[in-house]
Order: sequence, then structure tokens, then C-alpha cells
Amino acid sequence: MALIAATGGDDEEAAAAAGPRNVIVLIGDGMGYAQIDAASLYRDGTTFGQVTVEPGAEQVERSPAQASTVYQNFPVAASVATYPRGGGYDPQAVWDSFPAVTEGFTDSAAAATALATGERTDNGRLGTDTRGDALPNLTEHAAAQGRATGVVTSVPFSHATPAGFVVHRDDRGDYHAIAHEMIHDSDIDVVMGAGDPARDADGRPLPEPDHTYLAAEDHAALLAGETPFTLVNSRDGFRDLATATETPRRVLGLAPVAATLQYERSGPDRTADGKPVAGALPYAAPANEEVPTLPEMAEAALNVLGNASEEGLFLMVEGGAIDWAGHANDLNRLIEEQTAFDDTVAAVTQWVERESSWDETLVVVTADHETGYLNGEGADPGWRPLTGEKGGLPAVSWHSTDHTGSLVPLYARGAGAERLAAAATGSDPVRGAYLDNVDIPRTVLSLWGRD
Repeated sequence: MALIAATGGDDEEAAAAAGPRNVIVLIGDGMGYAQIDAASLYRDGTTFGQVTVEPGAEQVERSPAQASTVYQNFPVAASVATYPRGGGYDPQAVWDSFPAVTEGFTDSAAAATALATGERTDNGRLGTDTRGDALPNLTEHAAAQGRATGVVTSVPFSHATPAGFVVHRDDRGDYHAIAHEMIHDSDIDVVMGAGDPARDADGRPLPEPDHTYLAAEDHAALLAGETPFTLVNSRDGFRDLATATETPRRVLGLAPVAATLQYERSGPDRTADGKPVAGALPYAAPANEEVPTLPEMAEAALNVLGNASEEGLFLMVEGGAIDWAGHANDLNRLIEEQTAFDDTVAAVTQWVERESSWDETLVVVTADHETGYLNGEGADPGWRPLTGEKGGLPAVSWHSTDHTGSLVPLYARGAGAERLAAAATGSDPVRGAYLDNVDIPRTVLSLWGRD
């Protein structure tokens, strides 16, 4: 069963009563329980309490829990239901029928809106309700209280998850309008991600720019210094930001690469048409060395935001390409992306303990949805745990190339974390206590006195 425990300690309880000064939300896009375990098995040969379930069975077999990540040791753990407006989660039905979670699932836009605003919306919408009216988000609430705000991602900065915390648009695919709103019509202080029109998937200069994610005029304005942001466009620039005593007030960090920091790079684990090579191990392809890592970007964002306001900060960090690997059923690069996300949580934890404290900072780790219906070998109609050994590919099975309605994990630590535990009032026969995704921002807003 999922663990729910109070954070404990008089100091943390007192801080929670005043509300967390800093809130950092880390979202693994497409990250379910099995995605975490796949990376853990490859890195350490361990899993975290996986389950074997037969449909209709009264008992659940559970393997021993062995934490492989920093966040699996956080004192609050629960599950999260992720459905969009008009949907729902039936905790009995999803374990009685293996395919039950493959219908009615959320997309990343509706999920990001739910996690950013506390309100459900239709798939495809970013920060708007069904009438197209704007829904105030956490970054806007934080800015209204004087906090510095930012979003960081390993995929294009105009993609659904970061956009859902900044803009109000009815079409997640209108990347030019999304990027323009983020750059010119928002109060966000830090935006960091991929999507450089001038670079390919390996970070090499393109003969002609590809403006899929950022319009030519806005790219030109960034390069010319004609926006409210200081542009950072090199790995050294990100690294310098992470340690600088003085930093720009507002920064747009455009990683010098096309759509993803590492996921789409070329290499021997890819066929000529870019498909995964079966059996290839993680890191078979040399990394894009001139591209910042997700931990480096998160550290840079935290330093800029920490310097920008004495009132605290709100930061969302997304491991966006876990989802891309899930859609492709691409195991070796899923492990890479999950590991990068895990390393980012570790970097954020170190920042809290070095620059802040758990008495004044709340860290939440969760996902917007699961992607790929990843399970152990031989699953369907029963659920099987992943198995494997350190340094090898785990034995898995995929059952979708899309999102699912599976519960996803939540881990939290710091000021007010026990309030998230209290919000987990749902009961799942396998995962235990769960909350809805909208309960996460609602809890943060309550902690900030914004009921």
C-alpha cells in the first residue's frame, strides 16, 4: 500500500501554518510507478514495492520496497488520479479489467491545467475553462504575493506542461502563440527549455531554421535583446547562472538543441529512420555535450529565482521526454530520461538543504499521467512486476503507445507536506490512498492563504 505519513517535527508544522515560502513542483511527464522502477532496476537492481495482481483477486502480492531515488524516501507518499473534465477514476474497475485504463485518459494540456490551476478542463486546453475563460494558475498566484516564478523543461518550452503553468490558450498546438504569450504577455521570471530553431537534435547548427516551436520574429527579438528576458543559449551560460552571485531579473534559457535535450539525439541505438533498436542499452549514444542537463537547468533557475525575490519562489520542473519515450515504447531512452528526472529531484533537494530549509520549502514530485502502459513481462490479463538486474534492460511489456488513466505517484517533503497527505482521501485496493491532481494546487493555494 502507498505510504502516507506526516512530515513530523514542530518546526515544520509551524512553517506549514505560515505557508511555504518556496514551492517546487517536479513533474515526470508520462511517469508511472513502472517507469520509476525501470530506471531503478537498471541503475541499482532494485524496485520499490511492485505488485502482482490478478483480476478479481482479493489479495495483492507485493515485492519488498527498496528506495532507489531521493524522493522515494520523502515522508509523504500517495497516488494521484489524473482524468480530465468529465472523466473519473474507478479504483475497482481498473484492477478488474486490464484494459480499463486505456480509455478516458487526460492529455498533457488538461493535466497541466489541473496541476497549475486546481480546475479540470478539456483535453487540448491550456489554462482555460470550457468557455475559453482564463483560469488563474500557481505562477500568477505566487507572483501576486511577490514570489519569483519559473518553469523548466527538457522538451520545448512552449510545450503543454510548462505552458499550462503560464499561458491561457485554447489550443496546445499553437506553439507560436504560446511562446509569444510566455515571452511578451506573462509575468513569469524564468523560462527554460529546448526548442532552439537554429539547432538540430544533436545540437548542431541547421542550414535553415526550424520555427516549429518559436516564431521567427520572437526568436529574432530574443537574439536582439528586444524582450523582457535575458537570453541564455549555451551550456556554459546555464552553468554560470547556477552559481552567479548576481543574476538577471528575468531569464529565458533556450537550450541549444531542437526539441529535446537528449532524447532525440542520433546514435547506434537508433535505426536510419530514427526508430529504437531493440535491446540497446541506455547511453549507447554519446550525449549532446554542448546541451545543458535538466539538473543544470533546474539549478540555474533556482539561483535566478532565489536572487530575484526575498518573498520566495515557485518553480515547476518537467522531465518531459519520459512521455516521448513512453509513446515510442523506447525502453533504453526511457531509462535515460527517468534517470535525468531522478537526478533533478536530487539536485533540487540539495538546493533546499544548502540554500533554504525544509521548514520553509515544499517539494512535490508527481506526474501528469502515465504513458505506454508499462508493465512486467507477461502482463495482461494480470499485472506483473518488472524484473531485472543492475546494468541490464529490465524485462517489461508495453500495452499502449498513448497515455493511460493509471494512478501515478506523488511524493512530498517540507513545509505543509502533511496537508497533501490529508488530501488523499480516495482508496485504491492496490495503490492505497490517492488524491485527485486538482487537489495538489488547491492544497498549495490553501497553504498560501488563497482558499
